[in-house]
Amino acid sequence: MHLHHHPFCPHSRFVRLLLSEYGLEPTLVEERVWERRPDFLMLDPAGATPVLVEPNGFAVPGATIIGEYIDETRGASYGDRRMLPVDIGARVEVRRLAAWFNDKFFLEVSEPLVREKIFKRFMPREFGGGPPDMQAIRAARANVRYHLQYIGWLLKARNWLAGDRLSYADLAAAAHISCVDYLGDVPWDEDETARTWYARIKSRPSFRPLLAVTMAGIPPSATYADLDF
Repeated sequence: MHLHHHPFCPHSRFVRLLLSEYGLEPTLVEERVWERRPDFLMLDPAGATPVLVEPNGFAVPGATIIGEYIDETRGASYGDRRMLPVDIGARVEVRRLAAWFNDKFFLEVSEPLVREKIFKRFMPREFGGGPPDMQAIRAARANVRYHLQYIGWLLKARNWLAGDRLSYADLAAAAHISCVDYLGDVPWDEDETARTWYARIKSRPSFRPLLAVTMAGIPPSATYADLDF
């Protein structure tokens, strides 16, 4: 399979994590979505990453849809390692929290920070490139604090974000946080519980390829690849 992605697209990182947790190793195809490459638009007219393409050419667009597709086509064979639990109530909670990070955290934190601090450097001005909007950056930095507190609150009564087992909720949260952490915008000293959870998840083998990713001219923060930060 092929995964059309961008290294600093949080939704792409979520899909990379879930595929790795299931032992699936796609060929990565980097997309700069602002270029609107015609062959990529043929796979998904929305022109957004990620898009998963099966060996037979079947294309699955979007992080949420890919997550559901992988669970429906492969999940049952993984038993206790399944990223979406069998129990309907537990599945709802996993989906709720995955949506919290893939939608709400993305809108309030990871999207503006990645756009302003990374993407704008490479985008032509006519497509929105240029100097960063510092007001947007300050708002995102303020927003990350209450999301971090929410993670800490959840983990006071749970082993992982949605319950006793690792799930899509943890992968979604960690994928988005990893982009923000690369930029040095996560105030880790404000919530020890959230910090401990992130240290656990980024120590998993599935996380190693993400921690090896760097962007020319934008060095990672001191905590990014440190497993004992």
